[in-house]
Amino acid sequence: MVAALGALAGCTTGSGAVDVANGGEFRFVAGTPAGEVIPADERATAPEFSGELLSGGDFESSSLAGDVAVLNFWGSWCAPCRVETPQFQEVYAEVEGDGVQFLGLNVKDVRQLATAFVDSKGITFPSLYDPKGEVALAFRDYPATAIPSTIVLDREGRVAAVYTGEVQQDDLRAVLDLVRGES
Repeated sequence: MVAALGALAGCTTGSGAVDVANGGEFRFVAGTPAGEVIPADERATAPEFSGELLSGGDFESSSLAGDVAVLNFWGSWCAPCRVETPQFQEVYAEVEGDGVQFLGLNVKDVRQLATAFVDSKGITFPSLYDPKGEVALAFRDYPATAIPSTIVLDREGRVAAVYTGEVQQDDLRAVLDLVRGES
């Protein structure tokens, strides 16, 4: 599935064990700065998830159906997230309304700090508030327990690309072009 990864990246530490009682431990993992695109015939369906949006209201992953989706796991405490998130906003502004949805997934954070982060960076795409990291645990095979992590879903809701560590705009644009071009 996800191939062996190269350089260390991410903002989190821990033993690598998952402790569901406290929402799981987040840890350093090898980074994939250019991401890993998964061939269409090898893609697995993403887990379903739901929760509360940082701005209020409920969210169901079924609302992503039929669109390409960019899921970005972030925290206000994460230094690479401070660089990456405004760049995601720029790409989001370019593709908004073109069959691409962006969803931030804020983990291991305090709502007030997460909201201040989104406001200060001018982020307009929604973010799910996931203080215990429960959604990240659902994606742990990819591994979304490294922060930041980004997972791109194809129109069929399958995991099409995985990034651990900060994603460069050009890499994100390239994978979005590729996945949007698929039939």
